[in-house]
Amino acid sequence: MLARLGHRLLAGLAVVLGVVTLTFLLLHAAPGDPVDIMLGPTATAEQLAAQRRALGLDQPLPRQFATWVGRSARGDWGTSIATGRPVAAMLGNAWPATARLVVLSLILSYLIGLAVGALQAARSGSRLDTLLSVVSVTLFGIPGYWLGLMLVLVFTYWARLLPAFGIAGLDSDYLQGTSLLVDRLRHLALPLVTLTLIGIGGAARFVRGAMLETLSQPFITTAWAKGLTARRVVGRHALRNALTPVVILLGLSLPALFSGAVFVETVFAWPGVGRVLVEAVKARDYPVVMAATAVSAVLVVAGNVLADVLAAWLDPRVRSGEAAQ
Repeated sequence: MLARLGHRLLAGLAVVLGVVTLTFLLLHAAPGDPVDIMLGPTATAEQLAAQRRALGLDQPLPRQFATWVGRSARGDWGTSIATGRPVAAMLGNAWPATARLVVLSLILSYLIGLAVGALQAARSGSRLDTLLSVVSVTLFGIPGYWLGLMLVLVFTYWARLLPAFGIAGLDSDYLQGTSLLVDRLRHLALPLVTLTLIGIGGAARFVRGAMLETLSQPFITTAWAKGLTARRVVGRHALRNALTPVVILLGLSLPALFSGAVFVETVFAWPGVGRVLVEAVKARDYPVVMAATAVSAVLVVAGNVLADVLAAWLDPRVRSGEAAQ
């Protein structure tokens, strides 16, 4: 197990390095100059050259990349070109908002998706199964930004029930206790529902497939032959054995949710890492984009490693296979 984990970590390190290298090359190949954006159209050629020298942008690209990798390895993400703030502080301030949104969405998506998928498997082939399949596939295929805009249109502009933008109201500094909590929950509602609905679609489809495969196994036939009730067969025997691939998918879904939150945070002006990344791309803020991309790549690797660990922990066949190797 430890050898397999070590190989995974080495492969993950290579993936992260490849991602940041490609991102660096694409950033510098894309049109637009951060110094031009920073100083504006009235800046002289001398001012532009001096600013590029100050930021180290006049050096050859290999040297710039090597400098960034060396600093990042020491935990120094550099300074934002657009704001002048340390990149680590910018991402650190934005991280809690994104983590709150993503973790809550992940929990709700899988709790509801598990229930919906199990119900579909138990009623396979029925009209209810067909209806829920259409709904889950539709939710899974809808772009997050479009769904978010539709929810804003319905609940903010038509019904006038929920705020559309920000993490708190303008008067939140004067609120306390229950009033403050209600204000935060109202602002959280729409972005959370957007991410959760999309997650439910994917989770329900996966759980349904895993449940149907489990229900076709011989031990389920034996359980039916013993005269057990449908609730006992589906809930205790089938669902328990179908949870292994679902838990593995849970680890793989974490980085996907973070990437999906980029668009949702932009739509709802949610002050998270996704919004910081979008604003950095617009400003050609190289250090912020590189740091945010590196964090995303690390999350992808961590999700895959977590999935492997969970698979070995939940399924003895995986552990025995590793031992045999």
